[in-house]
Amino acid sequence: MKKTIKEFKEFIAKGNVIDMAVGVIIGGAFGKIVTSLVNDILMPLLGLATGGVDFSTKKLVMSPAVIEGGEVVKEEAALLYGSFIQNIIDFLLIALCIFFFIKAINKMKDKLAKKEEKPEEPAKPTSEELLTEIRDLLKESK
Repeated sequence: MKKTIKEFKEFIAKGNVIDMAVGVIIGGAFGKIVTSLVNDILMPLLGLATGGVDFSTKKLVMSPAVIEGGEVVKEEAALLYGSFIQNIIDFLLIALCIFFFIKAINKMKDKLAKKEEKPEEPAKPTSEELLTEIRDLLKESK
């Protein structure tokens, strides 16, 4: 238990919690944008392409609602497959955007890593090696 507490303290000290919190907040806001894109733009276009079908109202009623005297006695039991289709499209769009975002981040990291990895310069000869070479050249010229 002490090890876990220590690891948790290190985790908080590194600032990962703040990074995660910012990511969750931005992710939530981004999710709302994508949900609006799907519900307000894509699904009406899909409905238009399918002859005016409104997917948000599509459902399979398993047992209808029971109404007595204007009051609902028993709610209907239905599978809301239209809503499910919209949520699948939401998920796929968010996953696609995250994929491209992470791909761009990895590409930037690779570029930065390449900049930091400077090619090693060939080793320069030492003074002794240079003097030995000069001596040998002088011997050959005699």
